[in-house]
Amino acid sequence: MTLAKIVYASMTGNTEEIADIVAEAFENLDIEVEIDECTQVEAEDFEDADICVVATYTYGEGDLPDEIVDFYEDLQELDLSGKIFGVCGSGDTFYDEYCKSVDDFDAAFVKTGATRGADVVKIEMAAEEEDIENLEAFAKKIVAAAS
Repeated sequence: MTLAKIVYASMTGNTEEIADIVAEAFENLDIEVEIDECTQVEAEDFEDADICVVATYTYGEGDLPDEIVDFYEDLQELDLSGKIFGVCGSGDTFYDEYCKSVDDFDAAFVKTGATRGADVVKIEMAAEEEDIENLEAFAKKIVAAAS
C-alpha cells in the first residue's frame, strides 16, 4: 500500500487543520497516512514513505517557524529520488512574504531529487470551503503522480 507521510508545524492550529484535511483526502483515496508534528520526527522518516508532504506556516516577515528549521535543513541533505512530494501551508497576506515557508520547502524538496506531485497550496489563515476543495485536489494530484 502507498504510504503518505505528512509533517506539519502549527502555532495556532490552522496548519494542523490543513494537514488533517490533506490526510483525510489521502485516506479517502486508499492511501495509508502517517501524520506528525515536526518536532516529533526526523527528515529521514520521509525515506520510508512514497508520498512526502510538509504543511507549514510562515512566521513574521517570511521566516520559517523556529520549530521546523532543523527539519528543513536536514531535509535538504536527503536523496528522495523516486518520491512524490507536495507542500501546503498557511500565512497572512498582511506580510510582504506571504507563505514564503511553503515556497522554501518546495525548493528544499526539489534539491532532494523528489518529484513535485502538485503545485503548492497557500491558505490565508484558516482553511475555508474553497481552500478545503483546493487541498482535496492537491491530494488527488499527488496520488495520481504516485500511481
